[in-house]
Amino acid sequence: MTKAPLHIVFTDAGASLLRQALEDADRDDHVISSFEDFSLGPIDSSDFPLRLKWMENELGWVGWPSIARDSKKFWREALTRGPRKIAWLSRRSAMQYAGFLEWLSRMGDSPCEVVDLSDVRISRRNEDGSPRSPTLAITLGMLHPDTIGRHRLWDLAEPLQATTRERYRTLWQRLRSENAPLRVIEGDELVSAPISFFDTQLMSYVTNEWQKVAMVVGQTLAAEMDDEVLQVGDIVLAARIGALVESGRLEIQGKSALEMRKSLVRLPQ
Repeated sequence: MTKAPLHIVFTDAGASLLRQALEDADRDDHVISSFEDFSLGPIDSSDFPLRLKWMENELGWVGWPSIARDSKKFWREALTRGPRKIAWLSRRSAMQYAGFLEWLSRMGDSPCEVVDLSDVRISRRNEDGSPRSPTLAITLGMLHPDTIGRHRLWDLAEPLQATTRERYRTLWQRLRSENAPLRVIEGDELVSAPISFFDTQLMSYVTNEWQKVAMVVGQTLAAEMDDEVLQVGDIVLAARIGALVESGRLEIQGKSALEMRKSLVRLPQ
C-alpha cells in the first residue's frame, strides 16, 4: 500500500488551512509545519539555542522556547525517509522562502516535490457571487481551504530538478556565509539585510500625535501587501520601534513597544 504524501509547510497558519482542504477532499495526506523563522537571526549554524539567545536579546520576546520544542519534532518528521515529500514554497514570503531553503539544505540529494505558489493566480468571487479578476495566491496562509481544494493546488507539485536544487543551495550558502540579522525579498530573490532595514518605513508612519504601536506596525505590514510580498512579522517591527525609542528617535507611553495595543509612540517633541 502506497504511503500518503507528506506535505511540508513553512508556516503554521498555512499548514492548518491545507489540512482542512485535504480533509474536505477526503484525502489522508499528512501535513507538518515549521515553527522556526529563518529569515531572522544567525543562520551560519543550525544550533537553535544560539538563535534563541539572539532573538531574546535582539527582539526582547521570550516566547521562543515552545517553538524550540515543536521545531525538534518538525525536523524529525521532515527529514524522515519513506513518504513522498511535497514542500510548499512562496518566494513572496521571506519566512517561507528561508524556511524552504534551510529544509532543502538539510535534505541533501533526497528526492522531493515542490508546490511553488509565487506566481500562481487564484480565481475569486465577490460577496454577491460575481467573478473577480484572478489574483496572486502569494502564500498558502492567505487562502481559504475551499479555494485550495477548488483549485486542487496539491496537483501543482513538481519534482525539484537538479539545476534548480543547486541554484537554491548556492543561494542559501551565500546567505549563511553573510549571516545577516535579516533576510528580505528583493525582486524575485532573498537577500541579506541589516536589523535596521524597516526603521525608515516605520518612522514614516509616526507623527507628532500619539498612536498605538499596533497602528504603526499595521501600516507597515499593509505596505508590504501593496507590494504583494510578506517581508516580516509584527514582533520584529514592534521590537524595532522599541529600539527607535531607546535611541531617542521616538517617544513612548507604555511599558514596552512589544505591548503593541497598550503602548503609544510619537516623534520627539
